[in-house]
Amino acid sequence: MPAPDPAALARRLLRGDRWAAVAGASLVEVRAGYARARMRLRPDHLNGVAVAQGGAVFTLADFAFAAASNSHGTVAVALDTSITFARAATRGVLTAEAREECLSRRVSVCNVRVTDGRGEIVALFRGTAFRKEESIAALLAAGKRGRPGQGSRRIDRRGLSAGTPAGSGTTARTGRR
Repeated sequence: MPAPDPAALARRLLRGDRWAAVAGASLVEVRAGYARARMRLRPDHLNGVAVAQGGAVFTLADFAFAAASNSHGTVAVALDTSITFARAATRGVLTAEAREECLSRRVSVCNVRVTDGRGEIVALFRGTAFRKEESIAALLAAGKRGRPGQGSRRIDRRGLSAGTPAGSGTTARTGRR
C-alpha cells in the first residue's frame, strides 16, 4: 500500500477547521512547504470604518500558515505568529500565500503574503510552528480531527486548550493568541 500524500493529509486535516469555514476561507493549493488560500470579503468581514477587520485577514493568513506547516505529514502547532497590516481591503477576494522558509525536525517557519485582487499586499504574516512527533495520518485515524465533541483539543477547568493544530486559533500553552 503506497504511503499517503502528506499534502493531501494536511488538506484533509484542515477540512475540520470550522473557524476558517465560517470565515469563508478555502484552500486552493497545498504542497510541501507551500499553501495558498482564498477568502471573498463579505459585509460581515468589515469593521466600523468599512475596511476588512484585522481578525478576518489574520484568519486567512493563519489558515494558509497551518496548511504549509502541516504539509509534511507531521502535526505542527503554532508557537508564535505576527502580522503587519500594510493596506486596507474593502471588497473582492483576498489570497494568502504561505511559503516555508525554514524547516527542521522540530520547527517550521513560514512567511505569508496576503494580497488583494490587484496583487497588492494587504498584510505580511510570519508564523513559527512546533513539529510534533505525531503523524497527521495517525491523528486522522484516531478520529482526533476538530469535529464537535471530539478532537485533540482538551479544555482544562481554567478554559485553556492544549494540542490544537497550527493555525487553529489558540496556542497550546496559554490558550490564546
